Amino acid sequence: MVIEESDKQVKLAKRNLAIMWFANFFIAGSMTMVIPFLSLYIESFGDYSKAYVQNWSGWVFAITFVTAFIASPIWGRFGDKYGRKPFLIAAAIGLSVSVFLMGSVNSVMALFILRFFMGIFTGFISTSQALISTQTPKHMAGRVLGTLQTGNVTGSLMGPMLGGMLADSVGFSTTFHITSITLVIAGLFVIFGLKEYKLEESTNETTQRNYSSKEVILLIVRHPMLLATMIISMFVQIAHFSIQPILSLYVAELHGPINLAFFSGIAFSITGLGNLLMAKKWGSIADKYGYEKIIIFLLFASAIVYFPGAFVTDIWQLVILRFLLGVTLGGIIPVRTAYVRQEAPVSIQGEVLGYSTSLRFLGNIIGPALGGFISGLYGISSVFFFTSGLLFISGISLFLTRQLQPKTRAQLN
Repeated sequence: MVIEESDKQVKLAKRNLAIMWFANFFIAGSMTMVIPFLSLYIESFGDYSKAYVQNWSGWVFAITFVTAFIASPIWGRFGDKYGRKPFLIAAAIGLSVSVFLMGSVNSVMALFILRFFMGIFTGFISTSQALISTQTPKHMAGRVLGTLQTGNVTGSLMGPMLGGMLADSVGFSTTFHITSITLVIAGLFVIFGLKEYKLEESTNETTQRNYSSKEVILLIVRHPMLLATMIISMFVQIAHFSIQPILSLYVAELHGPINLAFFSGIAFSITGLGNLLMAKKWGSIADKYGYEKIIIFLLFASAIVYFPGAFVTDIWQLVILRFLLGVTLGGIIPVRTAYVRQEAPVSIQGEVLGYSTSLRFLGNIIGPALGGFISGLYGISSVFFFTSGLLFISGISLFLTRQLQPKTRAQLN
């Protein structure tokens, strides 16, 4: 189905946006529902030492990102060639089956293997971003992708809370089984609600070429600004996740052991609230003033907000800074995706976003390990210094890249 950029196309784009908002809400919520009790679930398998549980909790959590890192470009290329709706359906089914089976295992290794296979289908949200991006007029891509981002964030905010409540009420296994049902619901939204189509701009001679993976990689490498933006996506994830494993420890230092889980939860979730409130707004601002400019601004703003975290003396000071961090970091993902929409040919945007998503998953893997390592050597405050410096250097790098190559477009000749 190919249509021109018209009122009809805009209406269809808005309809698909609404469908994918709810699908992403259910996917993100389901993916995060089991995180709060994953280590407790491992502990229930046997009489294990604390070190054993901590070690395997890290491996079981990380293996999903490792697999997703490998699979994302493959699924992106598949989506470019055959359409993204089939993958979204397959991803929802694959995630649902994996999560359902997790509720029936009784060994750490079985859980590890299922989390491994789960990673193969973890690209649902990034693929939905690619689908909405390619079906949205360029002048409104930032605002639309920012709106889509709020569905993901809302689900991520509600998922851990609901998962913890369910685990306390009905047990770990039943919570996994209930979670698998919500993943099926996301798949039903796609099957019966989503209508995939192509814009007329994607049918011209340039964008209808079949590109090899080598050509796609060369396109990225020959476009320094696009390459830099993708690599910096990894650094943003490293910065965001570096503090995650030790945030509860930092909250304990500031507030003490009283209601530690509650206040740690606030410190975690408040970042998502800032993201939720501003993601759409940053997308609209970027549509107006330029995606490169806003990404650079957000990198510097995030660096400034992160730095004072090393000097806080009260839990509420940390909470305010974490909220501001969500406000700044929250705009980078939709603006970055809109930038790819602007620069890369439509027919390969899924694969380009797949490589970008792989780098983000790599950041998810590196960040927690690096944060734990640095805090072990120099203390928790040093992680804030490192993270702030990393974001500041990323902003400078992207600014210099833009100055050296201000108007290059990612088109293959």
